[in-house]
Amino acid sequence: MRKLIGNKEFYKRVLAISLPIMLQNGISNFVSMLDNIMVGRVGTEQMSGVSIVNQLIFIFYLCIFGAISGAGIFTAQFYGQKNMKGVRDTLRFKLIICLVITAIAVTIMVVFQDPLISLYLHDGSATGDLAATLRYGKDYLWIMMIGLVPFAVEQSYSSTLRETGQTVVPMRASIIAVFVNLVLNYILIYGKLGMPVLGVQGAAVATVISRFVQVSIVISWAHSAHRVKDAELVEAGVATPATSEAVLSGAVVKRKLPYIEGTYESLRVPFDLVRKIAIMGLPLLINEGLWAAGIATQTQCYSNRGLSVIAGLNISSTITNVFNIVFIALGDAVAIIVGQQLGSGEHEKARDTAYKIITFSVSTCVVIGSILFFVGPFFPDIYNTSDEVRDLAGNFIRCAAVCMPLHGYLHSTYFTLRSGGKTVITFLFDSFFLWVVAVPLAYVLTHFTSMNIVWIYLSCLLIEGIKVIIGTILLRSGVWMNTIVDDV
Repeated sequence: MRKLIGNKEFYKRVLAISLPIMLQNGISNFVSMLDNIMVGRVGTEQMSGVSIVNQLIFIFYLCIFGAISGAGIFTAQFYGQKNMKGVRDTLRFKLIICLVITAIAVTIMVVFQDPLISLYLHDGSATGDLAATLRYGKDYLWIMMIGLVPFAVEQSYSSTLRETGQTVVPMRASIIAVFVNLVLNYILIYGKLGMPVLGVQGAAVATVISRFVQVSIVISWAHSAHRVKDAELVEAGVATPATSEAVLSGAVVKRKLPYIEGTYESLRVPFDLVRKIAIMGLPLLINEGLWAAGIATQTQCYSNRGLSVIAGLNISSTITNVFNIVFIALGDAVAIIVGQQLGSGEHEKARDTAYKIITFSVSTCVVIGSILFFVGPFFPDIYNTSDEVRDLAGNFIRCAAVCMPLHGYLHSTYFTLRSGGKTVITFLFDSFFLWVVAVPLAYVLTHFTSMNIVWIYLSCLLIEGIKVIIGTILLRSGVWMNTIVDDV
């Protein structure tokens, strides 16, 4: 048990990293839930149109996440070695690759918006107008595309800040942004304070404005000077007791983050680093893109049973996302702490840390999943929709609650394997499994059987139990324990 349970200091460190992320994601998801309720109270077609578009934008979000994740592995290990130039170069790489992905995403959404949205529009239930759903979806998408650029830039900065231990600033920016989003949603969706009633268009405008607010806060803080103590300069690797007058005098000085200074003096990234990030990060980018596309494809399979299924899944995911924040944040903690330990060559310590955080994640998921199972099914009653949709949503919530410990284990395991740069393994563990096993299962069950959609949904969740065996074998093998920045 000593390998699975940490001491007080261990959990203080884990929580110091994960709690701000939990709070940020928790507030963000809670406000997103309120946004969803606001749109959901307008009507089922509006809610479904927004939900379908968000499925498509989710693919973009995951591609951005995958792009910065590859560079982020290097960022954490560079920072563990106190190599500030390396951290700066990875930030530049993130900005460039994210803007390229954004340009590609906008082009695809502009050219193929009708066929993409129509993939999810099928008869088969007593609920919903398909033509109206398509119209609302397009109205929402056109405006949401404006917010993709600030999102990409903010993610580049925020990921770097988190990987270097600055988790509070992205959290604060997110909190402010989501409350701006919430207030503007109320005003613009329902036409309050003299504004016109904009419905789904109002929801999109509010989201875009909040994106610009968030990126402005993060960038302005990152590039401003901060008061730091001499010891912090030494710890960051930008001064030594032998060379720094500030250290010798014990002064408190103002200076920028050591890796931010000079970021835009050049956009050049060393070719050797680009090559290594590409080799290691490309599988991550492909993995995240394929995973998001796989989830969207699974949802499209479910949509063959009617628009009510899309509406029910939208309601279900809204509440489960709020409860999922714990194991998602603990996965980030694994990536950051284990990544830094691997960067400094502490391999056995990294293994010990990973085991303890995974155990902590699964334990908390048992408790939180139990709460969701009993409380969650009351949530759909808030929406202005049919009884058919409410019943489906309640059952989908119960399915997600039962599987939460499973997903907690797999999420932390994924980030453990990724922290040492074994991105090809994580690709096989994640997206490959989804496309080869889970998506075909969903397609076969929805197209060639009369099985109830709730049982189909649960089957597709439980099939991931196979990955528990695979993940456990990979963890114990130690194949992921690598220091990757020694010779960069």
